[in-house]
Amino acid sequence: MVSNHHSSRERAWSLLPALFVVLLLSFSACKKNDDSTPTPSTVNDLINNGNGSSNQFTIFRTAVRQAGLSGALSQAGNYTVFAPTNAAFQAFGYADTNAIKAAPATLLTAVIQYHILTSKLTASAIPTAVNTPVQTLSGGTLYITKGASTSATSTTATSATAISVNGARVVSTSGEASNGIVHAIDRVLLPPVFGDVATTIQGIPTILPTASFTYLNAAVTRAGLVSSLTATSGGPITVFAPTDAAFTASVPSLTSVAAVSALPVAQLQQILAYHIVPNNRLYTPLITNASSLSTVLPGSILTAGVSTTGVTVTGKSNGTSASNITGPDITASNGVVHIIDRLLLP
Repeated sequence: MVSNHHSSRERAWSLLPALFVVLLLSFSACKKNDDSTPTPSTVNDLINNGNGSSNQFTIFRTAVRQAGLSGALSQAGNYTVFAPTNAAFQAFGYADTNAIKAAPATLLTAVIQYHILTSKLTASAIPTAVNTPVQTLSGGTLYITKGASTSATSTTATSATAISVNGARVVSTSGEASNGIVHAIDRVLLPPVFGDVATTIQGIPTILPTASFTYLNAAVTRAGLVSSLTATSGGPITVFAPTDAAFTASVPSLTSVAAVSALPVAQLQQILAYHIVPNNRLYTPLITNASSLSTVLPGSILTAGVSTTGVTVTGKSNGTSASNITGPDITASNGVVHIIDRLLLP
């Protein structure tokens, strides 16, 4: 009896390892089946889903797909995407996804690549500085400003919490993903696809058909100032570019572009110089209300106005008739262009 009892106990102990293995496998299988931890979202997921809220990136999502970048933003990596909201695209003239689909593919790809960095840049990692240059997926440069506001006549920055990119404000951070981060911005960013300020002014009508600068281009040539707008030395410049309507409203005698050739060169040089702020890449978030902007015309300044409805500049001889910036913050390789609706008079 003792021998049989001892033998039974040995058999029971010998079964324990096998039982342990069975229980372990069973536990592992249950854990695998019960594991509901979601896979971290990608940047492309955030753009597609709007971070769980009503999607504010519907038009941008279509643009990303049209540019062939959805796959890249779904892969492993570190991306920062400055994503224009639907309202930003609509303000730019693209009412819906159909408008995006009709856009030239090459230009669209260049524009979307200009909104993407190949490194992850959280809001806290952005330095407190004005116009910090960062490289984009396209190899271009974005200028990021954080926690500072300044005018063209001041080198002292005042504290703030705002972040802007080429003048577009970051309105929210839509979340971090496994491969980067998405920041929502209130304006579409245009890369300096045309080059310098002079060629940018000439090229703007190809992407903004409502803007026309035939009088301005003729005046620049007549005044011999083309080289001033194409120069890469001496620092960046900011140009307030009056439209054709702005010219003809101020100078009724300009009934045709050919009439520009009849204007005195010295007068044209003075007026045009009054539209240029030297040594400054002056995006609109850097302009403060009632600030004085020094121009290329010696001793002459413009007075800036900032309100909830926009930014204005007023010339000394414009009285109370301010010029509205109707097309702000268009980046050129050597500066910034702002479209304005009234000629500035010194």
